[in-house]
Amino acid sequence: MRARSTAKADGLDTSRALQRVLYRSAKQQPQRRFHALFDKVARGDILFRAWDEVRANRGAPGADGVTIEQVEASGVATFLQDLAAALRAGTYRPAPLRRVHIPKPGQPGRTRPLSIPCVRDRVAMTAAKLVLEPIFEADFLPASYGFRPRRSAHQALEAVRVEVNRGAEWVLDADVRDCFGQIDHDAVLGQVARRVSDRRMLKLLRAWLRVGVLEDGAITDTMSGTPQGSPISPLLCNVALHVLDAEWARTSGSLGVLVRYADDLLVLCRSRVCAEQARRRVAEILAGLGLHLHPDKTRIVCLTRGQQGVDFLGFHLRKVESWRFRGRYYLQRWPSDRAMAAVRAKIREATDRRFVGYPVDWVVVRLNRVLRGWGGYFRHGNSARKFAQIDSYVHQRLAIFASVKHGLHGRNWQRRFTWAWLKALGVHRLSGRVRGGAAHALR
Repeated sequence: MRARSTAKADGLDTSRALQRVLYRSAKQQPQRRFHALFDKVARGDILFRAWDEVRANRGAPGADGVTIEQVEASGVATFLQDLAAALRAGTYRPAPLRRVHIPKPGQPGRTRPLSIPCVRDRVAMTAAKLVLEPIFEADFLPASYGFRPRRSAHQALEAVRVEVNRGAEWVLDADVRDCFGQIDHDAVLGQVARRVSDRRMLKLLRAWLRVGVLEDGAITDTMSGTPQGSPISPLLCNVALHVLDAEWARTSGSLGVLVRYADDLLVLCRSRVCAEQARRRVAEILAGLGLHLHPDKTRIVCLTRGQQGVDFLGFHLRKVESWRFRGRYYLQRWPSDRAMAAVRAKIREATDRRFVGYPVDWVVVRLNRVLRGWGGYFRHGNSARKFAQIDSYVHQRLAIFASVKHGLHGRNWQRRFTWAWLKALGVHRLSGRVRGGAAHALR
């Protein structure tokens, strides 16, 4: 066991050393095109690290039906050796993607499509991402926050807060229509080719982009877009939208500050005129990638003195009057209505009466998993009031669940099932866990 752990650590060290070398080379030589990358994808340390990432995500099986557990049972070493041999021999071919439709959070009845690669393809895609990511990270600009190492949604939200508090109170809330499904393949690969001249690597990426989708027993060809659900897609999305970041910085920075998290983006401007010009400019740049702004969901919002608010990355952002300095307004954030509806739906599901045959402790374990995940994200900001609402809703749902379980009737559940009862169950409370930011800071 110790030898296996040591080998794993050594593999992690060598893969990260490779990434550091690639990053430094790309940073020091902005015009360099890398010509020997494909062989790195088939390296044992890279594939083993890719396998660890795929296993940690515990995703669903692809079109071939092979699960993570089945690969582990049959032998991970053999699985990776076979994949490496196929890559080196040029016989590797991706399998069709399995199409599933999952509910949109907070939007009952609406779904979004996911295209799930098989486990073998997910490992190969992750290996390619590990090799390509440091090269493009050397080029990516500070305006981009999504799906990047050491960058987060909260950093993007903080950048918005600081800029708005400095006076950029006109916001272009841009909604890119079906970004993952509509990106032009040639445009994406053209951007990759700026940095990668390895023809086998480009051929591999093209194969993943053009692999068909299996749905209802039929395979449909994909002529545009990058599969939403594959490990390589976020990187390719960032590579494509880097065109927007770079062009904005070069020609349009005077209009406002761009903040982008994958395909969610805001432009923070100081006047309505600049915001209108920003909308036209963003639309022009995106058109070159085969993308378009959604005419009904793209809007210009005025945040002055809390007149309007904007939803971004699950939070509702709105200016609120300071309790300390009357007449001054500062941007604050709390969970959006959609985020609140989504967590309530999960709480309802976890406490559904069909689970009355299970112990209450079992229900609490499932419920706490939801509350910790949701609360861990939204605890940054000004969420105290929303957290208190969710705590009350959890109390109500568990009391109703216990009433049904024990055959109790009447609406006096608050006297039967008090806060002390809830605490004794070990229910995770959100109240008191908010990590507030410096709401008045202008830095």
